[in-house]
Amino acid sequence: MSDIRKYSSIVTDGDDRAPARSMLRAVGFKDEDFSKPQIGIASTWAMVTPCNMHIDQLAKKAVEGVDGFGGKAVIFNTITVSDGISMGSEGMKYSLVSREVIADSIETVMGCEGFDGLVAIGGCDKNMPGSIIAMARLNRPSVFVYGGTILPGCYHNQNVDIVSVFEAVGKHAAQKISDQELKEVESCAIPGPGSCGGMYTANTMASAIEALGMSLPNSSMQIAISKEKETDCVNAGKAVLNLLKLNIKPLDILTKKAFENAITVVIALGGSTNAVLHLLAIAYTAGVKLFIDDFTRVGKKVPVLADLKPSGRFVTAELAAIGGLTPLMKMLLDRGLLHGDCLTVTGKTVRENLSEVKPYPAGQEIIRFFNKPIKKEGHIIILYGNLAPTGAVAKITGKEGLSFTGKARVFDSEETALKKILDGTVKKGDVVVIRYEGPRGGPGMREMLSPTSAITGKGLSKDVALITDGRFSGGSHGFVVGHITPEAYNGGPLAIVKNGDIITIDAVKHEINLNLSAAEIKKRLKAWKQPKPRYTRGVLAKYAKLVTSASQGAVTDKDI
Repeated sequence: MSDIRKYSSIVTDGDDRAPARSMLRAVGFKDEDFSKPQIGIASTWAMVTPCNMHIDQLAKKAVEGVDGFGGKAVIFNTITVSDGISMGSEGMKYSLVSREVIADSIETVMGCEGFDGLVAIGGCDKNMPGSIIAMARLNRPSVFVYGGTILPGCYHNQNVDIVSVFEAVGKHAAQKISDQELKEVESCAIPGPGSCGGMYTANTMASAIEALGMSLPNSSMQIAISKEKETDCVNAGKAVLNLLKLNIKPLDILTKKAFENAITVVIALGGSTNAVLHLLAIAYTAGVKLFIDDFTRVGKKVPVLADLKPSGRFVTAELAAIGGLTPLMKMLLDRGLLHGDCLTVTGKTVRENLSEVKPYPAGQEIIRFFNKPIKKEGHIIILYGNLAPTGAVAKITGKEGLSFTGKARVFDSEETALKKILDGTVKKGDVVVIRYEGPRGGPGMREMLSPTSAITGKGLSKDVALITDGRFSGGSHGFVVGHITPEAYNGGPLAIVKNGDIITIDAVKHEINLNLSAAEIKKRLKAWKQPKPRYTRGVLAKYAKLVTSASQGAVTDKDI
């Protein structure tokens, strides 16, 4: 037992550890529990968002799995914030920051309490990468459980979700819908617990983590309130004990090939650009050399197959109903696009996990076949050019077109841009530039879902582009480019763009350029002065001081 109690034995064994055992008795330990491996159950439960409101009950199911198969589970909490609620406000600056807080807090509790293994259960976007970053740091047997996707709301016999509400704001501003219709959409779009229902960031990252091998098969494609999700949690408790016995740890699973599998799945699903940021951060923590150009390399051979929102027709609950993620992974494996020999938290390889998976039912329209893809190559486009010397990330499904040239309309904050989009200042042919929203400049790299949804709602998604050193929600679509680096606050060229400058975005050439001479750009940069920091105390100030570039994953512990 000592091998599987490597950490807990230090805390509880021996006469001198009687005080520790005494305190643990108060929280429910019995004599026999002190000889069992202790498993931390990291719950992201909170009532601040429907994504996480049910996770306390899922955590109890994970306890059943651990305690029923020879371990001793201990639930502890970490934070969550709500992207959907804070979107478009100053509060959204804390969203990406929360990824680091979650990772730090899980590491802190696990390290302090001496737990031998970890099950983490997450819902909203940053819960997932935060948990995996912590698992990589700790390198103790670990399993991640996705809290599950929400069921869609229904409005006029159509599925609706949170992005429908954001886009309704734009329609309302354009007088396409009434006050009453806006309220009706608002009132029915979120029917209960679970993460946002399209292939937005939560479902994207859950799928990426499953493809990495850190979740059980189909954990990423289950309804939040379902027997399948409860069973998934029980099985995760069992699985972590099996990993202890087999001595399989996160860094055995998180290899370069595993990250390539994750990128492949994200592309096939048409997933969120946030996957770039988060996979880079997880890879950095795991000591894997992953770069933004790897998304281009993998994307050249992987098609977009999923017709899922935001740019497609279906919600994730509908994909769950026809078999979830595993049939798609089997398709990709059979096509030679996945590394089948990668190890997973089942203790088996990807190929072994998928060996008996049945194909999707005949006639389904959610997942295309390879002969009729949504897009022949990846939708995540890494751009370079004189506006992004160290890279930018675009989400181009092809429905928006493959190039855009227009006049810059420049804003130094998201709020100002949103106001001018809604009041009609932004017009056809504009390239909306939102700067000083990067990891340091924001600080916090806010998501631009409110502006992009307003553009879509006003019917301008094919006629207006939006570029930023911030990032995008997985719900954003249209001609959008984010993660522009170096960010404006660090003196990147985005800082010197003026109203009326001509900007060209070319997804075929993978370029984003300001149509100015090198001499003019150099002259403007020489005259530029860095703004004063927006925060000088507290969490955001600390984050701004520590955070790296978005092209490096916006991590906060590099070379400390």
